[in-house]
Amino acid sequence: MHFLDQAKIYLKSGGGGPGAVSFRREKYIEYGGPDGGNGGKGGDVVLVAVPGLNTLIDFRYNQHFKAKRGGHGMGKDRTGAGADDLIIEVPVGTQVLSEDKEEVLADFTEEGQRVILLEGGMGGRGNASYKTSTNRAPRQHQPGIAGQEMWVWLRLKLLADVGLVGLPNAGKSTFINAVSNARAKVGDYAFTTLIPKLGVVRHKGREFVLADIPGLIEGAAEGAGIGDRFLGHIERCRVLIHLIDISHDDPAEAMRIVENELEAYGAGLEDKARIVALNKIDLADAELAKGFSDELIAAGADKVFPVSGATGDGINELLDAVLGYLPQRTATEQPGTMASEDEDEAEEEPWSPL
Repeated sequence: MHFLDQAKIYLKSGGGGPGAVSFRREKYIEYGGPDGGNGGKGGDVVLVAVPGLNTLIDFRYNQHFKAKRGGHGMGKDRTGAGADDLIIEVPVGTQVLSEDKEEVLADFTEEGQRVILLEGGMGGRGNASYKTSTNRAPRQHQPGIAGQEMWVWLRLKLLADVGLVGLPNAGKSTFINAVSNARAKVGDYAFTTLIPKLGVVRHKGREFVLADIPGLIEGAAEGAGIGDRFLGHIERCRVLIHLIDISHDDPAEAMRIVENELEAYGAGLEDKARIVALNKIDLADAELAKGFSDELIAAGADKVFPVSGATGDGINELLDAVLGYLPQRTATEQPGTMASEDEDEAEEEPWSPL
């Protein structure tokens, strides 16, 4: 399945059906009077967040959505049928933006959430509703209220508890493969990851969702590399893991580059809690890892976790720190599966790759 996180679509609700102009015509009944019924209501445009979707690719091939019009009113005081609502299914985490992208019209953060984005038009009045004591044979009727229409942008922001950031080739794909059920592509070249990846991490009886996004380079906010458009997928994260490659010429400079791009993007990313991890320590000795850790702390990191996604060294300590930033029951856990204190205090199991 192809990944698409933005799409522009056209929406139109159904117009109301016109009212009828009709007069009662029955044998032996003189002056039957008006009996034109009202028109039916047009269909609403309803967006629903459903599970099992993680892309907007369907909206690339189907971009126009129009609800049906209400039925015509008819004689014998028959009201036209109301049109069915047009239901549009979107992934959880989808935002609906105005055409100019200045206003958020809806934000789907929960499964089953429903939003009526456009209401269908009301049906027009038939001539029976215009009958009065002085107007016994009215011929007025209403055509029905037209439906609403608009262009909107759909923007998908994946729901994850923890985000993974770093320069290209910092080992993010290897790391997420090691700690979760993800199967991200791994390669010894920059920009191996081209689209965001999600993985479910299970640690000490608890679960959380980890999101890996393509690597950032200096100038990403201006469009360098893949740019910063995928940073939107970690806006909802509670904490970010900043992976830094120990084999980089200057790890402190690598940290500065990514931090500057997060600040340039804004949206609160610069204020999110950060866990700095010095990755690929299997490629260096303990003395070098200690020296680089000290440099990162001097550059602004509160604490540095030396880890290796390839061998698993330091993984458990890092995941312990992540759990400290998450609520006792994370968004991915179902009610009734909250980790108990006994589980949290259980003896740590040896790490092994999944």
